[in-house]
Formats: sequence, structure tokens, C-alpha cells
Amino acid sequence: MEEITGTLTQVIFYNEENGYTIAEMETEDQLVTIVGELPYARQGTTYLLRGEFRVHPRYGEQFSFSHAEEALPTTTAGIQDFLASGTIKGIGAKTAAAIVRKFGEKTLEIIESEPDRLVEVDGIGRKKAVQIAESYSAHREFADVALQFGELGLSSAQSLRLYLSYGKDAVDLVKEDPYRLIDEVRGIGFRKADQIAEAMGVDHEDPMRIASGIKAYLSAHAGDGNTYMPRTELVEQVAEFLDVTRELVDEGVAALAFDGSVMPDRLADVDVIYLYPYYAAEKKVVKNLAELITADVKPLMVDLDSSLDMTEADSGVRLSDNQRNAVTQSVLLPVSVITGGPGTGKTTIINSLIGIFEASGFDVALAAPTGRAAKRMEQTTGHPASTVHRLLEYMRDEESGEMVFMKDEDDPLDKDVVIVDEASMIDLMLMKGLTDALKPGVRLILVGDADQLPSVGAGNVLRDIIASGMIRTVKLTHIFRQAEESMIVVNAHRINSGEYPLTNVKDKDFFFMERRSEQDMLSLIIDLVTRRLPEYYKDLDPLSDIQVLTPTHKGTVGTESLNQAIQEAVNPAVPGLQEKKNGGVVFREGDKVMQIKNDYDIELKLEGGVDAGKGVFNGDVGEITSIDNEDGIIAVRFDDDRYAEYDASMLDELELAYAMTVHKSQGNEFPVIVMPVTRFAPMLATRNLLYTAITRGKQAVVLVGSRQWLNAMVDNDRITLRYSGLEQRLSDFRAVL
Repeated sequence: MEEITGTLTQVIFYNEENGYTIAEMETEDQLVTIVGELPYARQGTTYLLRGEFRVHPRYGEQFSFSHAEEALPTTTAGIQDFLASGTIKGIGAKTAAAIVRKFGEKTLEIIESEPDRLVEVDGIGRKKAVQIAESYSAHREFADVALQFGELGLSSAQSLRLYLSYGKDAVDLVKEDPYRLIDEVRGIGFRKADQIAEAMGVDHEDPMRIASGIKAYLSAHAGDGNTYMPRTELVEQVAEFLDVTRELVDEGVAALAFDGSVMPDRLADVDVIYLYPYYAAEKKVVKNLAELITADVKPLMVDLDSSLDMTEADSGVRLSDNQRNAVTQSVLLPVSVITGGPGTGKTTIINSLIGIFEASGFDVALAAPTGRAAKRMEQTTGHPASTVHRLLEYMRDEESGEMVFMKDEDDPLDKDVVIVDEASMIDLMLMKGLTDALKPGVRLILVGDADQLPSVGAGNVLRDIIASGMIRTVKLTHIFRQAEESMIVVNAHRINSGEYPLTNVKDKDFFFMERRSEQDMLSLIIDLVTRRLPEYYKDLDPLSDIQVLTPTHKGTVGTESLNQAIQEAVNPAVPGLQEKKNGGVVFREGDKVMQIKNDYDIELKLEGGVDAGKGVFNGDVGEITSIDNEDGIIAVRFDDDRYAEYDASMLDELELAYAMTVHKSQGNEFPVIVMPVTRFAPMLATRNLLYTAITRGKQAVVLVGSRQWLNAMVDNDRITLRYSGLEQRLSDFRAVL
């Protein structure tokens, strides 16, 4: 391994997320192109690098380094360049020159040890001197922390996050418990933390390692939708995963149960293990629902039958017996569920309920799990609707720093009725938050399609509630005449019942275009999005109205490939169009993007800069309106016409959204859906997923691919079973009512 020392003269490329840098470095005797990770990369900074010279087939000789250590400059010219680089706050080019003229080669020593003397320089007052000294001290601290973390295998961005959280004590805290990185540093999972722990000498059978492995395994399964794992399965799999004995894992489970991190339980004669929050949430949801269903509700101030008749007369829509039953149940019972597929009249029922409740003077709240679903609910009802998170005022608690629902048992919602649409998307934790905020006497009405994919988060809430029989449920089965004219609706029900869809019926809205190779599928999808569909449907906006869905991220017709190809077709790089790279993704002004994690702190504005609250949520779709590369800010306008600004550290919360997975599309509807159909993995190529995908389309659905694999998806009635205890807990409670 070779060693070179030099000063950065030009930064060619710098990725602020991971610190990956390509730069020109001037050493004593040559100009070198360097490639590797730096904690920060600014012209004028001096580094000692360890690595080796390599010849790139296209770019020639480069020094590829794996170790970087900041070396403070010693010459007056080097010191002036360093201070003028922007690294130290409060110093620009003119101030840097003035300081070096005054103190010469002792400049950095003065700043570090005698910062009060900075006031001897014209233009520097005491306040500015303190700012310079503090910024220099923080810079040196971080350089030292980054160096030590770099030796442990952490990226510069990860080092920066830890330094911002813990300051100069960051290294000591990590050495004390390297597994804390799993929870505290984005991008570090158990395997990476385990590698760091091994480098630090943590024993293979250390109880800390085993406990962390158990929690990581349970967390991973929660990420797949499970609220618990059977104990035997957990112990066997973790023992294999960690390469330790089952006895040690059993001891680890017992220790975690003792400190309250996990909770052992027994369901259907099987010993199971929960991460404690999921156990507590299941128990609490049952308790909350039990209190709601056994409470007396506020009586109507109008005659129900007369009000129903009046609602029908006002809307011009006659309710079926099934719909009328759903309305009656929802009015009379404290908690009720209405489920049914597309075209069965769920929206008509919601509108009827709103009319009846408002005639009685009730305060009604409308909500849905996603922003787009809430906006659609608002449009179809003519009444304000919000996401469930916003209804519950989800924000950071100033005292604890944790994200919490401000509406809870201590400060419940002041509503008479809460109607939640797209309830199949509600996960266990959101259901707990919702029911915590409902005081007994409030009517809760859950509306959704139980045959769609379950929530992204852990739990199987809607299905468990229906299956338990504890909550009265009306299932809508009749497809109304107007809906029957849509082949999307007809085929959704055919697919759901195991029948193959009818395609390419003249003057209809459901199309199948046969292509054998995935490359041909990709080419046709690009043509459909950019030319064919906009030409056929003249009023379509290709950006917002056409949505490509796919079951997978990887492969020729996965989201990654599709997004890159569609972006190049509809929003290519052109002079003057600002763009910003983040890892392997290029974001451009005008790109369609999606939020992929909940961010409750991000500030939102309306046009004109008016404050519009905080919080952008997983699945929210928007458009990049501007990119300011000087300040590193990307502005995004979301579907609800609110703007958010993202700096470089936040870009991993966004991804291109020309194509998205079917799972991510839940709760959303789009005028036109385009979806490839090929040989996907059996766990993805399911009837359930296909049904969910086509019910996202309202005006047209276009499937591109192989009819063989389309039929195979319909035949594959596999539903990935989730470990969830809510159904049994609700059933057990029902048995004692």
C-alpha cells in the first residue's frame, strides 16, 4: 500500500451521501487524480492518503485510496487555501488572506490555542472570532472521529451522522456498543455492525452480539409484515444466522424477555416471541376496540329511514339492499367494517353516511392512510379529508425527541364519527394510534378492500378484524351497472375469483399486448408512456396520469431499470436543466419522484411560501420543481400542492416514480396503469398482487408481456401468510362477550 500527501486543487465529483470523491490532488512533485471516500471534499484541504495507483481503462492513472487522514497545511499558501475553502465558517477568501498576513505559519496554532487574538485582524470582532474558533474546533474533532470510524469501515456520511448525534464522544460510544449503529445510523444493518464489532474484538458468542442478532431478526420479520415469530423457528434461524448454539440463543431470548425488549407468549398452543412494542400494540388494539364496541353511541337526531330516502333523492342514486344494510349498520353500531371490490359502491355509502351524520349535527372526520387516497376521498365526497397521521397530529415530542401521535388517550379526537377509507393499508401501529385517540362513544367506520395486498407495515389488521367476527362486517358483492361497463372492474372481480381476464374487448378499457422478451416489454412500455397513450387519450398528462407498476425492483422490467429508461425518454438531460446525483440515481428538474419513508420533520409550504405544516409520508408522489446545486437543495411539489425542500443528506428518502412497485401503489389511483407481466418470483406473481395492480387504474389498464405468465398469476392464489396475533386475541375477547 502506497502513501501520498497533497492538497485538493479541484473536486471533480463529490457524493454528499457517502463521501465518494473524484478530485485532483497536488503533491510535492505531481498532480494526481484521486478516487475514494472523503469525510468532506473541498478545494484547499490537505490529506494523507493510503492506497495504490491503478490505471482506469477510460480515465487513465488514478490513485485509489482506502484510508484518508486530514493533514493540516504547514505553508502560508496552504493555510490560506485551507481557510478560504469554506471549511471554516466565518472565513472567506479576503478574511483568510488577512489572517495569514497577520499570523503567518502560526495561523492554525493561534486559531486553536489563542482564538481571542483573532480580533487583532481588521474586520474580525469578538463574535466572529468565537464563531471561527468553534467551527475550527468542530472541524478538527470531526476529522479525528471520521478517521477512527473510517478505520472501522464506516463511510464518511455515516461518520458525520454519528458525529452530529454524539459529538467528540461518538467513537467511545460506538466502541461501548457497536450494535447501536443498527438503530442509529441509516444504512447500517446487523451484518455491517457485526463486522465492526468483530474488528473491535467483540467475541463471537458475546451476549451483546446474540441479543442484537435476535432483535435484528425479529425486526427484519416485522419489516416483512409479521408481528411475532414462533419461538422454535426464531431460535433455529438465529442460531444458524449467528453460527452459535441454540442454547445460547435461548439464553439470549430469556435475557431480552427479562429486560423487556421481547415478550414471550403462547398463541394457538404455540410458543411465540414478539418485539415488545408489537405485543403491546396488539393487546392495546383489542382493549381499545372492546371499549369502543361496548360503549353507547350518540343517538341520531333524524329518522334513519327518512334520512336514507332523502339522501337517495338528493344524490339520484338508489342504494341496493346490501348498501342500505351497510349504511344502517354503520349508523347504529359503534364500530363497523364495510369491504368490497371496485364498482361495489363503497364511495356511495360513504357519501350517504356523511349526509345522515351531518343532518344530525355530528362532527365527522374523513381519513385515509396515504396522501393521495385522502385527496381522492376529499374529491369524491366534497368534504375535507386528511391522512390518518395528520388527523392524529403525528410529530416530534419536544421533551423526548420521539415521534408521537399528539392525539391519544390523554387528548383524544373531538369527533363524533371517524370514517377511514383504504383500511386494508392500516398496519398494527397505525391502528393502535388511531384507536388510542378515539374515546368510547365515537363511531369508527373502516372501509376497504380486504382482497388487496395487506399493509406495508407489520400486521394484517383489516383481515384479522373481519376474520375474528368481533366487528360487524358487511361485504359488498354486487357490481353496479355503470361499473359493469368497465372491463377493469369486471376483470378485477374475475381475477379475484380465479378467472382469467377478458382483454382487448372493443371500445373498452382493459388491454393486453403480447411480448415475449423482457427487452421487448421494456421498449413497448416506453413507447406507450411517451407516445401511444398520450396520442390516444388526448387529455392525459404523461407525467401524472400514466403510472407504470411492476412487482419487483430488479431486472429488466423492475423499477430501477424502468425508471431510468422512462426518465431518459420523457425527461432527458439537456443544457440548462439542473440535475443532482445521489448514488446511482440522477434527479432532474421535472422528474416524478416518490417519498419512500416517513419524514415527520420536513417542513411544507404552499405556493408563495405560506407554512403548511410538517411531514411527508411513505408513498407520497410529487414532482421536482427546482434544483439549486449551489445550496444543494431540491424542491418537490407533492400531489396536495405542498412543497418540501430536500438537502443532500435527505435524498435517500426519494426515488424516481415513473415506475413503482405494486406494493408502493396501494392507496393510490391513476387514470392509466401500465404493467409488465413476465416470469416474476412466485411469491410476487400472485393473484392478489395482480388484483391490487389493476384496481389502481381508473381509465385504462394496459398489460404488456406473456399471456402464459398472466394466466399463471391468476392461478397462483398464494397469499403470503403473516404471523399476526390480532385475530386470535379479538376472537378470544369475542368469546367472553
